[in-house]
This record gives sequence, C-alpha cells and structure tokens, in this order.
Amino acid sequence: MVLVDNLVTFTLILIIVFIFARGVVIVQPYQQGLTIRLGTYTGRMNPGFRWIVPFITEVIKMDLRTQVIDVPSQEVITKDNSPTNVDAIIYVRVMDPEKAYFEVSAYKSATVALAQTSLRGIIGDMELDEVLYNRDLINTKLRDMLDRETDQWGVKVERVEIKEVDPIGAVKQAMTEQTSAERERRAAILRADGEKRAAILQAEGVRQSMILEAEGERQSKILRAEGERQGKILMSQGEAQGLRILALGSRPLDKRAITVLSLETLKKMSEGEATKIVLPFEISSLIKQSAQFLGATEDFSDVDTKDLMELSEDILGEMPSGGEVVSTAKEIVKDIESTVDTADMKIMSKDKLE
Repeated sequence: MVLVDNLVTFTLILIIVFIFARGVVIVQPYQQGLTIRLGTYTGRMNPGFRWIVPFITEVIKMDLRTQVIDVPSQEVITKDNSPTNVDAIIYVRVMDPEKAYFEVSAYKSATVALAQTSLRGIIGDMELDEVLYNRDLINTKLRDMLDRETDQWGVKVERVEIKEVDPIGAVKQAMTEQTSAERERRAAILRADGEKRAAILQAEGVRQSMILEAEGERQSKILRAEGERQGKILMSQGEAQGLRILALGSRPLDKRAITVLSLETLKKMSEGEATKIVLPFEISSLIKQSAQFLGATEDFSDVDTKDLMELSEDILGEMPSGGEVVSTAKEIVKDIESTVDTADMKIMSKDKLE
C-alpha cells in the first residue's frame, strides 16, 4: 500500500514539473512575444524569462532586427522592348509586431511578391539604357512604393538595392556591338584630334623656322652690308692717305718728280701692242728736262723740306738719295729709248709691206 502511495506521489510530481516546464518561455533581447490565450490576444511579452499557462496559451516570437530578403530574378520588358533579367535585395524591419502578425499571413513573402510586381512596373516605364545607368533612381522609387504599402503591415522597408541587371543574349550582343562601335568612334575622334594637333604643331614649327631663317638672313645681309660699307670706308681712307703721302713725298722732288713720272708714262705707252705711238707736243721740253735731270745742270736743292721732315717716318718711309733717283731715271730713259726704237722699226717694216 505504501509503495502504491509513493508511486502516485512521484507521478504527480513529474506531471507538475512537466506542466511547469511547458509554461516556461524565454524571449531573446531582439525579440518581441505575442501572447494568445484560448484564441484571444492578451498582449506583448517583453524579453526575458516568462511563464505562461501551458496548453491554452501560445507565444508568437517576432524578430525585430533588420532582415535581408532576396527578391528572385525575373524577366522584365523595358520601355524599348528589351527583355532583361532583374533581381534585388530588400532590407526590412518589423516595427509593429501585432500588425506584422495579424494583418498579413507572412510579411516576408508578401514583401517579396510586392517587390517583384513593383519592380516590373518601374522598369517597364524606363528604357534599357536608363535601367543600366539609373539604378539609384530605381532603388529610391521601389523603396518608396514598398514602404508605403508595407506600412499597414507594421513593416519598415529601410533599403532596396538592385543586385543585377542582365539583358538576354540577343540584347546583350547588340549592346556589346554598340559599345564596341562607340569605343571605335571615340578612338577615331581622339586619333583625328591628335593628328590635327600634330599638324598644327608642325605648321607652327615650320612658321617659326621660316621666321628664324628670314631673321637670320636679314641679320646676315645687314652684317654683310655693314662689312662692305666698312671696307669701302677703309679703302677710301687708305686711298686718301696714300694720295696725301704721295703729295707730301713729291713736294721736295718738284721738277724731278714730274720728269720721272713723265718718263714712266712714256714707258707704259711704249709697252703696248700698237704699231703707232702718238707723242705729245711737249716731247721736246720733256727730253730737255730729262737731259738736264741726267746731267744735273739744274739745282734742286732749293726745295724746302722743312714741312716734310716734320712728318713721321712711319707714314712717308725713308727719303730717297740723289744717286738712287738718278740711277732710277737713267734706267727709265733707257727703257723708253729701247721701246721707241722697237716701235720705229715696227712702223718702218709695216710701211715697206704696204
């Protein structure tokens, strides 16, 4: 009897422990519990250790953290009839657990379905190029539409991102060809621009070269003309100085100098190839002067050489002596006589031939 009583007591204890354990509920810090007892919502359950009446009370735990929902890829027709596969990612958070549980059967599935339909509508109003280049605009529009619709479910759509836009094969091939053609066009433009710049630089270089060459030629002509001018000036100065020195040197010679120069002139006349020699009318006086000069019958010592001696010897040179002048004059007279005799013989032979 005692054994039976102990068995019953132990069984009761086990039943009580089991019932108590069934009533224990632990709510995590990022969760919110919803208590439903006998089909009636009794309220929220805060995080921590809680105990409920088992078997008649149900606790629904709602995750309040931001959740990532993947929108499956779907084929969408753009405004320019380009089929494109598009998928997205949605970041949502439960703001009102009661609405998220009681207003919609499964807020995640509902959000995904709503995102797919909204995405088809947004991309259907845009061309393919706009879809590729305006992802931020698509993300903003889709987020606003989803947030407005899911607000009645107690769900906040925090962010939407288009993960991939993948045109189908034919459209992708056409885009590839278009991109290649655009790159070739840009390359041709850059190449033409480079050739234009090169031609401009080359023309500019030729122009600068011609300018420098003309400037160099101008300076060369100026320098050449200046050199010629200086040469002519120096030559004229030299001739003037020579004449001045000759004039100063001939002053002490007086009649001697005139006689020597006259004889020198006759010598040059007789050296020509002419068969006839015209002698001046004053040849007799010239011969007389030559004789007097050779015989030294006249005195030439009365010439005033005071001014001549005052000149620098560097300009006039050494003064010729009387003997040098006489010997020079004799040689000139002999040359003249021989030349005159030769000319007379040529005239006589010509007359005989005639």
